[in-house]
Amino acid sequence: MTTRSRSRSRLVRVRRRVSATAVLGGLRASLGVQQVLAPSVADRRALELWCTLPPGSGRRRDHRPFPGDVVRLAVPRGGTVSAEVWGEGPVVYLMHGWGGWRGQLGAFVEPLLASGYRVVAVDAPGHGDADPGFLGAGKGTFMEFMEALEAAGREFGPAAGVIAHSMGSMVAAHVVRGSLRAERLVLVAPNHGFVEIVGHFSHALGLSARTRRHLVGALEEITERPISEFDLEPLGVDGSMPQTLVLHDRADKETPYRVAEAVVASWPNATLVASEGLGHHRILTDPGTVASAVGHITASLPAGERRGG
Repeated sequence: MTTRSRSRSRLVRVRRRVSATAVLGGLRASLGVQQVLAPSVADRRALELWCTLPPGSGRRRDHRPFPGDVVRLAVPRGGTVSAEVWGEGPVVYLMHGWGGWRGQLGAFVEPLLASGYRVVAVDAPGHGDADPGFLGAGKGTFMEFMEALEAAGREFGPAAGVIAHSMGSMVAAHVVRGSLRAERLVLVAPNHGFVEIVGHFSHALGLSARTRRHLVGALEEITERPISEFDLEPLGVDGSMPQTLVLHDRADKETPYRVAEAVVASWPNATLVASEGLGHHRILTDPGTVASAVGHITASLPAGERRGG
């Protein structure tokens, strides 16, 4: 990269930060007024903002080696989601995170195919090629992510493995714990718990204690359980989760590395592989990350059933 291009890149980042700061300031100001004069309006706005997908999300990162066969799957709240399928053999599911899409995990496809697996990559409602979720375009919920992966599981059957990124890690862990039998699990940059995220969200927007309580209540109406129950750490304490590999970069600015440490400390059958300098997204295309994930999945397939190199 030339000096000129580096300078241009830095300028773009600065402009984005300034723009984001201005937008956040405007939101804080308007919500501050609404919380005093129209609390119910502030409640609805807080929930809407929580469920809004990040700008520029979706198909901007596509690491698929080539197109697979796309299957449409019906989901419980209406509409369909996309599942892209490559190859034959034991199934490995790929699950993206909040604001992502299936193409972000495309670097795992060819190595898994070469090892004799069938790969199924899923788009959650509102992401990739899936239909909008029940809240409308540009919105999403955790439960819709779970329902998308569950729909894929019903269609393609038990998993030799599941590889998931960011919030998709929490989704995959809960679906595997509940309805999808899986031999191996790979969590890449797993996210922190919803209670903590709500706290950060509330602080950033200047939400009052009342508005925050209402937001938590609204979320628990959607999830039909306390949001604290979605935390990863307690989920595998009893050793009931499949053999799990956790991959996380120490410099990840979106999901803290301490989450990976806590999961591995809590789950007796989890192993951590740390990286340096890959951040939250480049970790998905790093050759070392891909090799570690595929090696972990491949260990569950008897040697006589393996194909390819």
